[in-house]
Amino acid sequence: MKITDRKTEIINVAAKLFKEKGYSAVTMRDIAQAMDIKAASLYNHIKSKQEILVLIVIEIAEEFTTTMNEVVNSNETTIKKIERIIQLHIDITLRDANALACLNNDWMHLADAELTYFIKMREDYEENFRTIIKKGIADGEIKNLNLEVIIFSTLSTLRTLYLWYGKKKSPDPAVLKSNMIKVLLNGIVVI
Repeated sequence: MKITDRKTEIINVAAKLFKEKGYSAVTMRDIAQAMDIKAASLYNHIKSKQEILVLIVIEIAEEFTTTMNEVVNSNETTIKKIERIIQLHIDITLRDANALACLNNDWMHLADAELTYFIKMREDYEENFRTIIKKGIADGEIKNLNLEVIIFSTLSTLRTLYLWYGKKKSPDPAVLKSNMIKVLLNGIVVI
């Protein structure tokens, strides 16, 4: 499906509204009003609010999935793989925090086929991350701590970065990447 500039604008406005109000609370009329056009005009570019949700959530989920597959299948060290995953999350957050918020908060509103597809991508992503961490522990690159604690701590931090970044005085993106990698991989205690 070709996405026009106007369709991209609709998607971006909708993602912002979904982040602010939640998918269920936003209507097509709200999206049109935010764009200063008539609601009927939206339908020249988009079929429904559900189509917007699919375009937002599935596109980002596929980006995560594609990159994770590349990372997990690479010959890089475990540490380098984790660094790439952290960078991926930061890059997407910096590029489109609204869409990322939609992915995290509104995915459950996807229709049946898209919901099944999304859940499969999410489960595969987590399983690939689990595989990377297991190998890192086995190879002695990562401390032998509880696998699920490592996965939860890392992914929950990365998935919710959009809630924090951009508020108050956020660090420069390069500092964010460097420091987040150090904190997530090395902790904060001076040894």
